[in-house]
Amino acid sequence: MALPDFFLLGAPKAGTTALHAALAQHPQLYLSAVKEPKFYLCDGRPPPRSGQRGPGDAHSAQEWVWRRGEYEALFDVAPPGTLKGESTPFYLYDRTAQRRIHADVPHAKMLVVLRDPIDRAYSNWMHLWSDGLEPIGDFAQAWAAEDARVEAGWAPFWHYRRLGLYGEQLRDLIDLFGREQVHVLRYRDLVETPDLALDKVCAFLGVDPGRVEQPARENSRSYVEPGARSAVLSRVVRAGAAAGACAPPQIWRRASEPLLRLLQQGGARRPVLDQEVRMRLVEAYREDNALLNELAGQSFGDWMGTTSRGQFAPTAGEN
Repeated sequence: MALPDFFLLGAPKAGTTALHAALAQHPQLYLSAVKEPKFYLCDGRPPPRSGQRGPGDAHSAQEWVWRRGEYEALFDVAPPGTLKGESTPFYLYDRTAQRRIHADVPHAKMLVVLRDPIDRAYSNWMHLWSDGLEPIGDFAQAWAAEDARVEAGWAPFWHYRRLGLYGEQLRDLIDLFGREQVHVLRYRDLVETPDLALDKVCAFLGVDPGRVEQPARENSRSYVEPGARSAVLSRVVRAGAAAGACAPPQIWRRASEPLLRLLQQGGARRPVLDQEVRMRLVEAYREDNALLNELAGQSFGDWMGTTSRGQFAPTAGEN
């Protein structure tokens, strides 16, 4: 069977897209052409609608690679002798996915990319807001809506707070695979010292260092300022995404491109998260952060401060 030798996981908006693109350059590695196939989130069947009830969820779920034959075909074209890998950040959050991976490839290596959980959640919210899918135009209010959304069956991408509980997620991953099969990489290191960070990743995977270039900024959105215009356009986007759940995903993507360009035009600079809001929300991670420090053998204490650190160049579209 053609299955991965390693996985890139962590959380959405934590740098896995950039790392995937960087490692794909390495001649000794093969990264699946489909990023985030999400195969191990499934159980040999399409993702259930009961867990895809947020705006755009059902449309997005159509792109998941849930058939085993299609998943294995992603790696059939890997050159002989290369290590095969794929990137699905949600595998860290989903414990059932972790167990499925372990059952299939118990010796796989796990690359875990972690980002300041408040920065990550804010970027996650910004991504959905700027795509017209997030109906709440205030980050703190959207954060507060999480429990109700989880209860209603919104997909994991909407779990702003829960996705950042890295300590308990990493604990369960290590319990399955062992500490020697897990490498923890900080988003901040990938940004600030990319050559060193990438060489450590290569050493962990057992391939030659110095064979990949610094990752470029990936997967960004232009900030959409709240207002009557954006509210109308966003409602149209959400209605279209709901309708698109009944059509092939590529059709809705093509149809929505002009609308998204109109929504995102202007390239407004993303506002900095208010320090008071940040400190109120960061308390949700204090206990979990202590567990993460212990498991990873390094300090993530800077995440408990009033300001974020470590991001790609702050352009108008960065998030």
